[in-house]
Amino acid sequence: MARAGLTAERVTIAGAELADEVGFDHLTMSQVARRLGVRDASLYAHVRSLEDLRGRIGLLAADEKTIRIAEATAGRAGKDALVAFADAWRNYARRYPGRYTATQIPIEIDPELAANAPGPRRAVELTYSMLRGYGLAEPDLTDAVRLLRSTFHGFVALEAAGGFAHKRSPQDSWARALDALHTLLEHWPQSTEGDFV
Repeated sequence: MARAGLTAERVTIAGAELADEVGFDHLTMSQVARRLGVRDASLYAHVRSLEDLRGRIGLLAADEKTIRIAEATAGRAGKDALVAFADAWRNYARRYPGRYTATQIPIEIDPELAANAPGPRRAVELTYSMLRGYGLAEPDLTDAVRLLRSTFHGFVALEAAGGFAHKRSPQDSWARALDALHTLLEHWPQSTEGDFV
């Protein structure tokens, strides 16, 4: 019988907190059970497996990150929107490293949960909306989304791993990278491809 007060949401939040502490890849059901003061078996009344829990954490994190980005970019356009978007992304990754990881790797997610989760869909809408402010259309929109994601994720991953040993402040490099991205987006090279299919 499930412990009173234990819900899928509580299990997911406990798992997310532990993922931030121990790393998403090191998360176990036993750790979550200990955090909640229950036996491992009690968790399975609320989540089917570790993979199910990982998927739920990914959806939770996508929603949290998207809310922060939406709040940061509200009413902004152009470079202001780009910087606010990027800073919100980086700040989330730094504050919640385990949850952030869950938004960056492929995870098997229950289709019903995924269909009802607003975070991933809203993230795409926010990103495309911000980039349309630069006058981009397909296929350039998709290419620009991939460039931004690669730049943001690459930077925060290297920063988290201690990969910036040079004496220059990572913050200064981050600001210059955003300046460069803004310039590139304003002068995006014209596509030579045919119609996007």
